[in-house]
Amino acid sequence: MNPAAAPSDSPAGEDTPFAARVRSALFWRWGTQAGSQIITWTSTFLVVRLLDPTDYGLFAMTQVVITALAFLDGSSFATSLVQTGHVSKRRIGQVFGLLLIFAGLLAAAQFLTAPYAAAYFGEPVIADMLRLQALIFLTVPFTALPQQWLARELEFRKAGQVLMASAVVGALTALVLAWLGWGVWALVYAGVAIFATRAIGMMLAAQLWVWPVFRLTGAWDLFTFGGTLTLCQMFWIIQSQSDVVIAGRVMPTHDLGLYTQALFLTLIVTARFIPPVNEVALAAYSQLHRARKPLGPYFLKTARLVMMVSAPAYIGLALVAEDAILVLMGEKWTELIPIVAGLALVMPAFALQLICGPVTNAMGRPRIYLATSIAGAIIFPAMFLIGVSEGASGLVRAWWVAAPALCALTLAITLPRIAVSPLALLNGLTPIALACGGMALAVIGAQPLLPIASPFVALLRSMLVGAIVYGLIFWLGYRDIVLETWALLRNRPSPQGSVPARFAGAS
Repeated sequence: MNPAAAPSDSPAGEDTPFAARVRSALFWRWGTQAGSQIITWTSTFLVVRLLDPTDYGLFAMTQVVITALAFLDGSSFATSLVQTGHVSKRRIGQVFGLLLIFAGLLAAAQFLTAPYAAAYFGEPVIADMLRLQALIFLTVPFTALPQQWLARELEFRKAGQVLMASAVVGALTALVLAWLGWGVWALVYAGVAIFATRAIGMMLAAQLWVWPVFRLTGAWDLFTFGGTLTLCQMFWIIQSQSDVVIAGRVMPTHDLGLYTQALFLTLIVTARFIPPVNEVALAAYSQLHRARKPLGPYFLKTARLVMMVSAPAYIGLALVAEDAILVLMGEKWTELIPIVAGLALVMPAFALQLICGPVTNAMGRPRIYLATSIAGAIIFPAMFLIGVSEGASGLVRAWWVAAPALCALTLAITLPRIAVSPLALLNGLTPIALACGGMALAVIGAQPLLPIASPFVALLRSMLVGAIVYGLIFWLGYRDIVLETWALLRNRPSPQGSVPARFAGAS
């Protein structure tokens, strides 16, 4: 980024173009992510009626293997292009070369080790599934490099359009094949179609045509930063996949399929919407850090706005889990209800922990992220090992302990580095906690007062009551926050005219 375009401390003028760019980036990245997820969910809720829990259990087993290898796909080296202040055609070529090497090795590794994974889970079909899915790794260089280049320039419109197109291709593939009776293979081919479409689209969108360079001379900073993020990804994979790895040998495939589908539903916000926010945040924080701006105020605003969305969404999901499952997935999936409700309760803490990484990574301090990643790779598997003996309910209770513990540890390590006190964060999040509490009381109280037999109408009643009460609490008790957010969305100065309010809301 040109230093002249960096944000300044002027409350009304000089930083406005930068704030507008961040706002536009978030709009496109988050908006297209939302659009692609709507497409995916629509397809999923149609496909899930055509497939069985066993199909999803088998697919989850292959995802464990793919994810276990994916931390070595080299995409973290592409991410280093976002943070670094020195970029040249040669350095881009060096990243491209690393990506190609890792992609070829991982595709070969998955193809060759597929029979061993099938033997571990005791499901022979997994070997054939993994051999086909090895193609996914070959698309990574042609996705990661152009996508991170676009992110560095805060150009998320083109990338978002590619994501939308790949979602459409994947959804149609899954739906058609499931309708034709392909079973679990509908999910496998849909995944391959998504990655292939994304690779072609990203290359065309970025127009980043470089030859790979396989000599790393002069790229040590990219290698160390990307290498540290690769280690973080490895520990994240241990954390996020340990439940399926542990439960896959203990729980029946049917029960595992129920748990993974419940986790899919409850990770909608954290796994689908927060990563786009983090992508924009890393790019924006990096530019601000290069301009020597303090990042603490921006992080506080970001945390508040993310929690304003995620906390009521999850508390609401816990309250309406029964009606939501019956409406969206049908009677066949009623066993999901207690699992979804239990997981949803703890997800706000998980969401808060996830948004901490970009701010310290942008400061060139990925070791902080590494420390919290190691902690997560210890805490979560330990809790899953304890809880798995009680089946899916035991895994849910493991989440109740692990997610808040990791969130508290992450904040304890991160906040001092960005000069933010725990009290400041607590003050920023208190209105959200109070509004969610009032919303929960209203939804629970409306159920006996307005009894409804139809799950669909009951779901609408609860959503309407919850949204009205949540909005009224903010409007009557915290109107300044509402006005500030509205000013942000309209691209105008906030009532206080503060720089952090305008930018951080966008990030």
